[in-house]
Amino acid sequence: MSDTNAIGLHQGSASDLAAKLNELLANYQIFYMNVRGYHWNVKGPNFFELHEKFEEFYTDLLAKVDEVAERILTLGHKPVHAYSDYTTLSRIKEDKDVHDGEACVRGVLSGFQTLIEFQREILSVASDADDEGTASQISDYIREQEKTVWMLGAYLG
Repeated sequence: MSDTNAIGLHQGSASDLAAKLNELLANYQIFYMNVRGYHWNVKGPNFFELHEKFEEFYTDLLAKVDEVAERILTLGHKPVHAYSDYTTLSRIKEDKDVHDGEACVRGVLSGFQTLIEFQREILSVASDADDEGTASQISDYIREQEKTVWMLGAYLG
């Protein structure tokens, strides 16, 4: 039996990465639902602007959910798909009954900051495993999200 998977990564490394990516998947799913809730429930003078922006964010988050799940499959493992697993694995917690525009933006900012911090951990694990595919994917996410954090910070003043 080979100690490498179908894409040539060491089985142990692929397993470790898949576990980290399942945690990331959980974070993306919880964050997606939070942002979806902000979109639905935001109120205030910036409603139109925020409602549209939150839709842009949750649409991108949903695409990343799919990409992360597919990367887990590419590594030869199964993505978690139960919401109960997501709430257990996620560092991002459910944000309930938030409707104030500024509070919603702060929730988005916090979610992206948490993702960036965790993705940097994954980037290190992927690098150690010589997993260029995961490293590239995660690096792209970090780059995009760092700019978003800057923009959200500027919005909040």
